[in-house]
Amino acid sequence: MSSTTLPQQPIPTTDSLQLSLGPVLFYWTRERYESFYREAADWPVEIITLGETVCSRRRDMKLDDWLGIGRELAQAGKQVVLPSQTLIESEADLRDLRKLCDNGDFIVEANDQSALQRLTSAGLPFIAGAALNLYNTATLGVMARVGMQRWQAPVEMAQQALAQLINDCHQEGVPHPCEVFAYGHLPLAWSSRCFTARRHQTPKDRCKFVCQKYPEGLVLRSQESRDVFTLNGIQTLSSACQDLRHELTAMAEMGVSVARLSPRAEGMADVVNAFDQARHGRLPPPDPLTLVEAEFCDGYWHGRPGMDNSRTA
Repeated sequence: MSSTTLPQQPIPTTDSLQLSLGPVLFYWTRERYESFYREAADWPVEIITLGETVCSRRRDMKLDDWLGIGRELAQAGKQVVLPSQTLIESEADLRDLRKLCDNGDFIVEANDQSALQRLTSAGLPFIAGAALNLYNTATLGVMARVGMQRWQAPVEMAQQALAQLINDCHQEGVPHPCEVFAYGHLPLAWSSRCFTARRHQTPKDRCKFVCQKYPEGLVLRSQESRDVFTLNGIQTLSSACQDLRHELTAMAEMGVSVARLSPRAEGMADVVNAFDQARHGRLPPPDPLTLVEAEFCDGYWHGRPGMDNSRTA
């Protein structure tokens, strides 16, 4: 792709808080992906990020498949974003990354330095993913100068620190939209080892795709029988599910532009509708969404341990 070729979908500019649907972090079947995004086309979200970000062995969906779904979503009025893989481990991963960055239709979310280098060297605009760990105005200023259109706050960044960073960015002329992870299991770490395969006593390169058995991930408990993490192949997520519905007003006031909702296998339409109601001021009493068995958390947002829940403290 030449440096003058830009994705066809512009970044939306609006003063109101938008909702985005993040990529599916778990490994689903092709049929489940297709059904999910057919439904998502009618949900009240403005942005949909679709593609594999965790493991290159998950091959049910190829790039052309994601592009096909993306075009259908674009016709339904959604802004489509294609995310890069977060952990690049092989030359084959790099080849796939180059194809992704050169797709020619949709803007790419850069989730590691390889994607960042590819996109910036081609002069292409990009979304800066949370895994890039952007914490200060100097770094955000550099990113803005090389094509960043929106950036995601690190999932562990507290509201107070983020508010100060957004304010500093505006004062220094770096007013690019900020996106906050508002719902779902928090992505915490990635490893070259596959924990799900290890649980089944199979090597990573002969895993038999066992993670597909866990469309909501595999819960890891402590010796005290407390749910601590969710294992998802090479990715470790929080066991508790972050729910910042009741923080949307504060987000909008401090300058956050987008609230990201991470897909769940069941009940996601209800989650989206609940957040849509909340951003329009129609917020129910402060009880958690009772759609899944997982506990809820908002500790990082309040500057506390991530697994804390301010509503039960």
